[in-house]
Amino acid sequence: MSIGAMSDNRSLGRKYYKATLRIVYRMYDFLVRMLFTLIYGKTGKKMPPIRNLLLLDSASTLAYKIRTKKVTSEEVLNSFIDRITEINPLLNCLVADRYHEARQEAKAADDFIRSGTMSEAQLAKEKPFLGVPFTTKDCIAVKGLIHTSGLYKRRHIIAEEDADCIAYLKRSGAIPIGLTNVSELCMWWESSNVIHGRTNNPYDTNHIVGGSSGGEGCIQAAAGSAFGVGSDIGGSIRMPSFFNGVFGHKPSKCIVSNIGQYPVPNSDEQNSFLGIGPICRRADDLLPLLKIIADKNAVELKLDEPVDIKNLKFFYQEHDTGGTFVSAVNPEIRQLLRKLVYHLEKNVKIKPERVEMKSFARSNAMWMGNMTNPGPNFQEQLSNLQGNINIWFEFLKWLLRLSNHTFIALCTAWVEKMGPQYNSEKHLFWVRQRDEFRRDLVDLLGEDGVFLYPTHPTPAPYHNEPLFKPFNFSYTSIINVLGFPATHCPMGLSSDGLPIGIQVIANDKNDRRVTIYVIHYV
Repeated sequence: MSIGAMSDNRSLGRKYYKATLRIVYRMYDFLVRMLFTLIYGKTGKKMPPIRNLLLLDSASTLAYKIRTKKVTSEEVLNSFIDRITEINPLLNCLVADRYHEARQEAKAADDFIRSGTMSEAQLAKEKPFLGVPFTTKDCIAVKGLIHTSGLYKRRHIIAEEDADCIAYLKRSGAIPIGLTNVSELCMWWESSNVIHGRTNNPYDTNHIVGGSSGGEGCIQAAAGSAFGVGSDIGGSIRMPSFFNGVFGHKPSKCIVSNIGQYPVPNSDEQNSFLGIGPICRRADDLLPLLKIIADKNAVELKLDEPVDIKNLKFFYQEHDTGGTFVSAVNPEIRQLLRKLVYHLEKNVKIKPERVEMKSFARSNAMWMGNMTNPGPNFQEQLSNLQGNINIWFEFLKWLLRLSNHTFIALCTAWVEKMGPQYNSEKHLFWVRQRDEFRRDLVDLLGEDGVFLYPTHPTPAPYHNEPLFKPFNFSYTSIINVLGFPATHCPMGLSSDGLPIGIQVIANDKNDRRVTIYVIHYV
């Protein structure tokens, strides 16, 4: 047999092996889902109805009403505090508050407006969110509040300074009112930790809220604050936004400062994967909030330039083309994407082009290979950089319910330990694969391209179900290592009453031109 024939046979064998693995995994996926359905049985509880219509206004509308004296900041703040008091016993989304300080700041904002020191036009320009209350996740520093990132050893740490993004929002007049729940060290897509417990989905408490900005996605869906701030290194803004039915934007790389976010990125490259961005109920809030938290870097995004949607090119892909250990995209999500394509064709007169970029099938390996870094490993992070933990001893303690770590955090440390080392051949291989894939997408999108892609393959899973499907976050994580901006756009509910939607992706620095502007049409 010739060398060429042997090579062809090996290639064919690998193809059949992968196909068989996918079939086996689909069967496993189905059985896991059936098991959890049996465990949880009937539908869980839902968030209480919203009775105060003020809670439904966008943050921008609330800011307008406050500076024009139609409502007071104190009235708005107390409305949200009352709502949090109502929902938090059921959802467990808020983990720390600063109500006393916020009430003082709201009163000061009202007094400043009544003083006439600034005109309404000046307030709109210089303090566009004056008197508007907001929340952020418990890994972004707010001076005077805990800064745990869900890690037990950090449970008593108090932030001494605001994160840069929080300082910029305060400068705009916005008022932080509390912190929301996260996964341990923000490295899992269900928000649960040993300090604050687990957060429940507002549409069905049997289901997850996502992670690591899960508490923030939850509180926005439940109308517990006017807007939120999250961070995203593998989908931590977009997945919670998807599971909770709100908008969430991961900005272009290195546009929003990550100073004040914990854990601290261990390299310049890892810093470029991490993005801090807005989470909110109304699309109108995304652009003005991004402009504030991007600060001086906002000029790179040209956020004030108009966009003609008819000059944009749309591309879409319904699935990852065959990721081995990833769930199939739910039929309702695929149908939703097709309806969106139909809408663009009929109502906007734009014909999106269907593509099939096979590199998406390697999203998990590409993300994990590129997340390798020269800094402290995850074992050291779990000790709060005070030495190292013994993974196997902690697993034993966990079995005895004595560990101060979650099971998935210990698994993450073990997987990292088994993975490629920084600057190893395997690590560099995945860097090259990423760069090649990035070039392909840059060539496809150009400066006027929009890419429509599922945010997640399924609606919100049951609690703990992600442990059995750990790689389903690949639909968002690949975008981080590629460095593109992406916005999750909520588009209704599934037949089970859970939120579904899609993410809109664009080329670097095109946050305005495509991801934020386009969602008004989709």
